[in-house]
Amino acid sequence: MSFIKSACVFCGSSANGAPIHYDVAREVSGLLAEAGIAVVYGGGRVGMMGTIADAVLAAGGKVIGYIPEHLHEAEVAHQGLTELHIVPSMHVRKRHMFDRSDAFIVLPGGLGTLDELFEIMTWRQLHLHDKPILILDIGGYWKPLAALLDAVIEGRYASVATRRLYQFVSTPKELMDHLLRRATLPGDSAQTQRL
Repeated sequence: MSFIKSACVFCGSSANGAPIHYDVAREVSGLLAEAGIAVVYGGGRVGMMGTIADAVLAAGGKVIGYIPEHLHEAEVAHQGLTELHIVPSMHVRKRHMFDRSDAFIVLPGGLGTLDELFEIMTWRQLHLHDKPILILDIGGYWKPLAALLDAVIEGRYASVATRRLYQFVSTPKELMDHLLRRATLPGDSAQTQRL
């Protein structure tokens, strides 16, 4: 049985990104559905979030969404998901997304995506989990983030070991290779410490 049963996708809710970002998001969605990996995400129907949900569902995959009440009331919730959970706050949303996921995939996004990424990396640094964090750098979008992380390490505000908390990948195939390799590593366990 595969260790990676579900993957949380962090990405933007904006529809204004480069077209290639959405094309690659659709490709990733199809590969996840084909591998039988459920997608956990923020429950929205707009921007890249909606693109991913629609593409996974179209490929016969499972999509689990968590959306805070204030966003649901603003009518941005995706109503066609396998599961849609309305939660009281952004903090509760992130906790549920963490609990339901065996890995994290980061696609292009804005401040919310960065917030989710840095929190989940911090939790891993604090040994609260050991789930893979894969950052898909489409067309160099995340190159400045990689440089920032390197600067923090070089400035000694983080150790060199910090680089083991995350993995930058450049193609959907490389991303899936990492997920499927993690799924079959000997001695791996689905046990993680709960927050």
